[in-house]
Amino acid sequence: MYVPVTSQPVMTERLALRLFTADDIDDMYAYQGLPGVARYLYRPPRDRARCAEVIERIGQGTYWKEDGDNLTLAVCRRDAPGVIGEVQVTLSSASAGQAEIGWVFHPAHSGRGYATEAALALRDLAFRELSVHRLYARLDAENAASERICERLSMRREAHLIENDRNDWGWGSEYVYAILAREVGFPGMNVA
Repeated sequence: MYVPVTSQPVMTERLALRLFTADDIDDMYAYQGLPGVARYLYRPPRDRARCAEVIERIGQGTYWKEDGDNLTLAVCRRDAPGVIGEVQVTLSSASAGQAEIGWVFHPAHSGRGYATEAALALRDLAFRELSVHRLYARLDAENAASERICERLSMRREAHLIENDRNDWGWGSEYVYAILAREVGFPGMNVA
């Protein structure tokens, strides 16, 4: 199934979620290039050239039918120009209707509820339009801001993985949060 949301932005009270364009490279690099942001992304910071490559790949829209298919949307304030972050949902199991949600925001825009507002809109889109049955998030156990977002999305902590990853800072632990479509009033995927 081709994702129809790519043609029209998803609007919330204060935000517009849309596909990235080539004009967004500098905005993406402004946060994706920060070591403090990359710290929680299980990878090093991106340089400007890598941001351009990513935008070229994700800006075309996406299919939503095979494991690994991904929809990444730029998050923009409705009252100001520029991209302040991004939200994404990745199909991890097409047969089981499982998808992973994630978000990355420029630290200059933290503390205003933008990440929660955008993630709620994407959560609802995943359940309503993409027929996701179970949506989950994986986050570094030290990422308290993302933990609060998961709780605001009505997700429950399902796992605490101890020292399951190693990076430049040493061993890291991870939380897994999840929610089912029916738990927030969506029917989820049909099972025959």
